[in-house]
Amino acid sequence: MAALAAGDRQAMAVLIRRHGPGLRRFLAGVLDNPHEAEDMAQETFLRVWAAAARYDPTLASPATWVYRIALRLAIDRNRRTGFRRFLGLDAAPEPVDDQPGADRDIAARQALARTHLALATLPDRQRRALLLRATAGLSNSEIAATLGISSGAVEQLLVRARSALRTIMMGEME
Repeated sequence: MAALAAGDRQAMAVLIRRHGPGLRRFLAGVLDNPHEAEDMAQETFLRVWAAAARYDPTLASPATWVYRIALRLAIDRNRRTGFRRFLGLDAAPEPVDDQPGADRDIAARQALARTHLALATLPDRQRRALLLRATAGLSNSEIAATLGISSGAVEQLLVRARSALRTIMMGEME
């Protein structure tokens, strides 16, 4: 982070390689429009680059700091787009291409769609905690720092989220 603050592009490349894939997966789960995850990840890294000099290692790990920036940007984006939709200012989403492929690809897509729908039903805090764990691989303490809550609260959120997902997914199978 010190090299990044000094303007070292290689340090930025390392940070992007290390956290980019997980960050995009996390954002895809948090954003109302998952197709915006790549753009939001880029915006996150631009903010990280601009604010690197303000990073304080005594307050958070680099991963926690990056994910906190991403989460705040995602919350702001969801608020803006939600308000625009409420006012009728956004166009209808584009239809998804449903061209049939191999049976297993279709089954996998259907399972993924069911999982996304199940995730969408979770309360925001539970969904965020679960996505930070599943997509970013953050520890409970890193999730706690990212969300601004205690590690115990993170554990409770994760237990509740997993239980709710199991209930939802098992209910769909019956």
